[in-house]
Amino acid sequence: MSGGVKVAAVVGATASGKTALAVELAGRLGGEVISADSMQIYRGLSIATAKPTSEEMKGIPHHLIDFVPLDGEFSVARFCELGHEAIADISSCGKLPIVCGGTGLYVDSLLNNIIFADIPSDEALRDRLNSEFDGIGGEALLERLREIDPETAKRLSPADKKRIVRGLEVYELSGVTLSEFNRRSRGFPDRYQSVIIGIGYRDRQKLYDRINRRVDLMMIAGLPDEVRKFYAENAGRTVIQAIGCKELLPYLRGEQSLDEAVEKLKMETRRFAKRQLTWFRRNDKIIWIYADECGSFEELATLAENNIRSVLGI
Repeated sequence: MSGGVKVAAVVGATASGKTALAVELAGRLGGEVISADSMQIYRGLSIATAKPTSEEMKGIPHHLIDFVPLDGEFSVARFCELGHEAIADISSCGKLPIVCGGTGLYVDSLLNNIIFADIPSDEALRDRLNSEFDGIGGEALLERLREIDPETAKRLSPADKKRIVRGLEVYELSGVTLSEFNRRSRGFPDRYQSVIIGIGYRDRQKLYDRINRRVDLMMIAGLPDEVRKFYAENAGRTVIQAIGCKELLPYLRGEQSLDEAVEKLKMETRRFAKRQLTWFRRNDKIIWIYADECGSFEELATLAENNIRSVLGI
């Protein structure tokens, strides 16, 4: 196994129990948690993004949560920069860094030591492409991206405005596709000795039941009021697209009943979980443990702990 600093990671779909497991493992192994969630980085929207509460953190320090302004720009490259700093800080104190999150791109880029090429950007060009997207629609711009960068385009849906625009922006500025820039970023030696634990469910319906229960609890906790507040304050485009925000907007505008909005939110969250699992399933380094095959959370945590100790030699 390559690398020097030892790092553990806990990944899985939304509502799978990642946070609870990471906190438990941090307590058992003397660790601190580094969040790898592309929405929990933003300040506010704590309910919509399912940020862990202070009670759920159980006194375990958490890094890279709730620190980016709602209208702030953030990238995977910036996440890696801050993630490497957090790993170094935690390790220097004799603690085990435990990366926890469902944003697979963040986890993979951090642990695989991807060095990001200096990809050009231009705000005026991006604004023009955003206006084109709004005017002629995502499918038209995605088709344009397919013609120049089919590798990037095949991973995107017509609704993925930010990434479609970014792909076109990069090519117009440089004549080089985003997928080619990404290839140039790979091939660097491993930086860490790492192990990744994935929480899975043999019975997918059990995960979906957990998602449905989480949405119900989010509604009880005041999700509509949280979304209403941030929508009224014209939150940044990226954040307002977060699952939990956009599904409630028709209700807040009076265009849909609350029950219809909640069902839509549950459906979209289940679809999001499927996309997360599809991403993680491509990573053959992940050691999967199945929550629905464990008799208790204690058994799940012990299984994860034993795997981490075995791989990292701690």
